[in-house]
Amino acid sequence: MTIAQDELRQFIEQIEAAEAEKADIAEVIKEHYAEAKARGYDTKAMRRIVALRKRDRDELAEAEAIEQMYREALGV
Repeated sequence: MTIAQDELRQFIEQIEAAEAEKADIAEVIKEHYAEAKARGYDTKAMRRIVALRKRDRDELAEAEAIEQMYREALGV
């Protein structure tokens, strides 16, 4: 085997390991949402809040301003 083949194999194995970790983390997140839902929380709202908290404040403010402008234009 050449050095390039070894290196390629290492990259593939690292990616496979990361994919497995990602699946485990996704399961943990799913369990957290299930527990929150069982306690009466609205998980759709929680998901929106999590998504909002990931965004940059300036980007979020701009998106909200545009959305408000569209609502006003449509009378919503």
